[in-house]
Amino acid sequence: MSGRKKSSPKLVAENRYSSGKEKQIKRSQKRQKKVPVIEEPVKQGNIFSRTIRWIIRAIFKLMWRFIWRGALIVSTMIAIGIGFFYLELPKPEALLDGRARGSVTLLDHKNDVFAWRGDQFGGAIDSKSVSQHLHNAIIATEDKRFYSHFGLSPRGIASAVRINLIEGRGPLSGHGGSTITQQSAKLLCLGVPFDARQWKTERDYEGDCREGSLWRKLKEAAYSVAMEMRYSKEEILTIYLNRAFLGAGARGFEAAAQRYFGKSASDVSISEAAMLAGLLVAPSRYAPTNNLTRSQDRAQLIIGLMEEQNFLSPEEATHARANPAALSAAAQAKSGGYFADWVMQSGPSFFTRNTTEDVIIKTTLDQSIQKAAEDSLNFVFENQVREGSKAQVAIVVMSADGAVRAMVGGRKSIVSGAFNRASQALRQTGSAFKPFVYAAAFEMGYKPYDLVDDTPLTLEIPGSGSWSPKNYSGEFKGTVTLVDAFKDSLNIPAVRLSEAIGRDTVRNVAAGFGLGTDLAKGPAIALGASESTLIEMTGAYAGILNGGSSVTPYGLQELRFLGEKTPVMGASGGIGKRIVQEKAAMQLMFLMQQVVLSGTGHRAAMRDWEVAGKTGTTQAARDAWFIGFTADYVTGVWMGYDNNTPLSGVTGGGLPADIWKEIMVRIHDNDAPKQLPINLSNTQNNKKFRGLQHEIQSPRNPIEKLLMKLIGLN
Repeated sequence: MSGRKKSSPKLVAENRYSSGKEKQIKRSQKRQKKVPVIEEPVKQGNIFSRTIRWIIRAIFKLMWRFIWRGALIVSTMIAIGIGFFYLELPKPEALLDGRARGSVTLLDHKNDVFAWRGDQFGGAIDSKSVSQHLHNAIIATEDKRFYSHFGLSPRGIASAVRINLIEGRGPLSGHGGSTITQQSAKLLCLGVPFDARQWKTERDYEGDCREGSLWRKLKEAAYSVAMEMRYSKEEILTIYLNRAFLGAGARGFEAAAQRYFGKSASDVSISEAAMLAGLLVAPSRYAPTNNLTRSQDRAQLIIGLMEEQNFLSPEEATHARANPAALSAAAQAKSGGYFADWVMQSGPSFFTRNTTEDVIIKTTLDQSIQKAAEDSLNFVFENQVREGSKAQVAIVVMSADGAVRAMVGGRKSIVSGAFNRASQALRQTGSAFKPFVYAAAFEMGYKPYDLVDDTPLTLEIPGSGSWSPKNYSGEFKGTVTLVDAFKDSLNIPAVRLSEAIGRDTVRNVAAGFGLGTDLAKGPAIALGASESTLIEMTGAYAGILNGGSSVTPYGLQELRFLGEKTPVMGASGGIGKRIVQEKAAMQLMFLMQQVVLSGTGHRAAMRDWEVAGKTGTTQAARDAWFIGFTADYVTGVWMGYDNNTPLSGVTGGGLPADIWKEIMVRIHDNDAPKQLPINLSNTQNNKKFRGLQHEIQSPRNPIEKLLMKLIGLN
C-alpha cells in the first residue's frame, strides 16, 4: 500500500540538549566570581586644587618618615645613654655626701650650739633607719607611685604639662612631674661633680644642674632609668634623703632634723616629719628659721596628703595638726648672727669660709649676754625712740681680756652675711677717743688734779691755716682740773694736753691699745678725728680695765675637726703687751668713773655698781658713742645713720648711755655688786676713798688735796 507515511516526530534530544546547555551555562555563571567593574575616577576640582592636595599628601608622607625615623634615633640615643650612665654609676654609698664644701658648727662658751655655717651634712642616714613618719611624708608629698614606676612617671609628666599650660606657662616650665628618682638625678647633677675651675660658685653649678632644656630632660630621663636599673628603690631613696637641700645650710634630712629640732631624723614626730617634707618644694621660703608660721601651715598640707594616702589614721592626723612642730631652743634663739659672721671672718679661711672639712668652733659667746644686748636695744627703741626711725646701733660686750661675749651689728637684720656695724663700720670717735690722750698724759707724769686752761685757743696748721677748737657748749670755764675737763668732755683742755705731751705720744698710746696706725696727724687727733670700729674701741677700753695692757678682741676659743678631740688651733686673741703703767690706768679709770658719777655719762649710772665710761659725739652729731665698764664687762654702744645723716637730739650721753645701762643692768641682774679694780696701795685709805668719791668732784681745799695725794691720785 502506497499510502502516505505519517512523518515521525522530531527527536527531543536536541531540545533536551539545548535546554541542558542553557542550564549548564547558568550554573557556571553562578559559580563564577563576580568581578567588580572599576570605573575610572572622576577628576574633581581644577588643576590648582589637585596640585595643593598632592603637595599636602607628599608633606604628610615626608613628615611621617621623619617622625618614625626620628623616634627611632631618639630611642637609640636614650638606650645608649641609659647604658652609658648605668656603667658609670658608682656604689650608692659614694653618693650620699656630695657637698663641695664643709660645714662649721659654732658653740658658745658653754659648748651649746648657737649657729651653723656652710653646708651641714649631719652624717649619712638610711631609708630604713629614718622615722617611718618621715619616710611616709616624703612619699606622700613627692612621689606616691615611687615603688611602682621605672624612674619616670608618664602620668605625672602629663599632669604637670596640663597644669603648666592651664597656668599660662610653657609645657616644660613650672611643674615638672618629676619622680624621686628624677629629683635624685638632678641632685647628683647627672653624675657631674663640682669643679671650681668650671663654675665660680656652687650656686652657678647648681643652676646648671637644674637647667630645664629638652636635651637636659632627655639626659635626665636616661639617667633616671639607669638609676632604677642599677639601684634598688631603697638605695635611691637613701641617696635622696642624704642629698636634698632643706634650707638654712642643711644638706640631707639628718642635718635638717638636727638644725631645726635638735634630734636625729630617726626620731622626728609626725608634725616634724611633715614640716621637713614640706621644705622640699622651696627650702629657703619654708625654712622654719625664716618663718615658722609659714612652715607650720605648709606642714598642715603635708599631713593632709599623708591622711589621704592612708599613711595616717584620722586620729593621728588630728593630733599632729593640733601639735605643730616647733623649733629647738638653739634654732629658735637665732642668737649671735653678727657674732658668728665675725668669728668666721676672723679665723683662717681654709678652716672657716672655705673649709672642705666639717669643723667645730668653740667661741666666747655668752648667749644670756647676747640676749640681754638684743632685748635692751629693742626696749630702748620701743620706748624712747620715735617710730620708724632708721638710726642704726652697734653693740659689743667683752671681758677685760678681750673675749667678746655679745655682738649686735645692727637693728632688725639677722641674715647671715649682713653688714656688721660693730666690726666693719669705720666711724669718727669724737670724745670717746679722749681717754687715750689722758692715758698718755698720766704716763708722762700728769695727775688727775693738775690744772689746765679752758680758754680760747687758736693753732696754726701748715697748709690749712688757723684752727680754733670749741667746746660742745660753746662756753669756756677758765682754769680747770683734768678731772673736771674730762668728766665734762671739754675739748680745748684735751687739745692743750695733747699738744703739751706731743701728738706722736698720743698716737703711739692709742695705736698700742689697738686703734690702728692710720690716726689723724693734726691737733684734731685729740678730739677723735680719726676713725675706728666699735670693736676696736671697746677692746681699747678693755685695756684700761685690765690695768694698761693691750687687748686683741677675740671670739674663737678653740677649733677642731668633727669627730676629733685635739684642737687644730686655740684662742685667736687676748691680752698683749703693757702700754701704760698700772698707776696711769688706775688714774684714768678714776676720771672715767667721775664721768658717770657727775659728768656727761650720768645716765649710765647703776645702783650699787661702780661704773666707769666715756661719752663721744662727733661733729654735727653724726655719731654718738658710750663705752664703759664694770668690774666684769666692757660694753661699747655706737649709734648713727649709715649715710652719715646727723642724729636729731642725740649725744653719747643720751640714748647710747641708756642702751648701755639697760644692757648692764640685765647682765648683772643676779650678781653681787663689785668694785672697780682701782688698786690703791693702802686698804684703809681705799675704803675711805670709796666712801668719799661719790661726793668729791674736785679738790676745793688743802685737806681734799692732801687726801687725794694720800691715796695716790695726786
